[in-house]
Amino acid sequence: MATHIVVDHRERSALRHPEKANRPDNPIQRKPAWIRVKAPNHPVYHETRALMRENRLTTVCEEAACPNIGECWSQRHATMMIMGDTCTRACSFCNVATGMPGPLDPDEPARVADAVAKLGLRHVVVTSVDRDDLPDGGAAHFAATIAALRAAAPATTIEVLTPDFLRKPGAMEIVADAAPDVFNHNLETVPRLYPTIRPGARYYQSLRLLDQVKRRAPRVFTKSGLMVGLGESKTEIAQVMDDLRVADVDFLTIGQYLQPTVKHAAVEAFITPEQFDEYAALARAKGFRLVSASPLTRSSYHADEDFAALRATR
Repeated sequence: MATHIVVDHRERSALRHPEKANRPDNPIQRKPAWIRVKAPNHPVYHETRALMRENRLTTVCEEAACPNIGECWSQRHATMMIMGDTCTRACSFCNVATGMPGPLDPDEPARVADAVAKLGLRHVVVTSVDRDDLPDGGAAHFAATIAALRAAAPATTIEVLTPDFLRKPGAMEIVADAAPDVFNHNLETVPRLYPTIRPGARYYQSLRLLDQVKRRAPRVFTKSGLMVGLGESKTEIAQVMDDLRVADVDFLTIGQYLQPTVKHAAVEAFITPEQFDEYAALARAKGFRLVSASPLTRSSYHADEDFAALRATR
């Protein structure tokens, strides 16, 4: 029987999420059968983990307690998280630690590129914490990482999953001009829920970012993702799809929100696989080049296969 990976951060929550310490507990619901995954035990999983440690790299796979880590790492797929493991934002859905980050490591881009070359990745996803403390939000560090990857692994295609660069003029241009193959920025949820789920962000800033990237670099594929199960309605999801199509976004991912700890936002509903199929059909009808919608879909889940499919649409 498949067992669900449970990452219990309750003992660490005061350190990882000091801003959530005084919130009332939201009991974690038992997950339905369609969300349970096998615990990681493949030897390649441990090889990938050892390589991450050897290169002193942070991955969103671990920091965000992703349920797909066993499958992905067993296939040598890992999503690199640059600029540290501490975020300046305090989103109520996210398990990444909140606080004041340390200084940027100038050697990090080279270490990321070295690990990607050793893994032999066809496609790599590079994301980051929010760095509101930096004048450019970390845009130049993204560009440096893209350049290092091009030099060390020229056959690897590159996808970046960036922050919103709120109040960081010129940041989007720096990353877009570095010419990643895919520029991803997640809207995460519907506008109505931003004050409670994504309080440090602004829905229309995120939408504008995606629109500006496509205008500046029309050959770069743009991508965005949504979580469902937070209390949104089908009508609201359809409206977000329309907003993304107006911004000419190519690829949409939709996945089930899973509550990391009792201090995080509660799951309001577990969306069935059939409902995900309906969302996927609706998104395809609205004109997205590619759609990935399932309970376990995450921004970088099967990203290499999805990129191949995306490129084939052009």
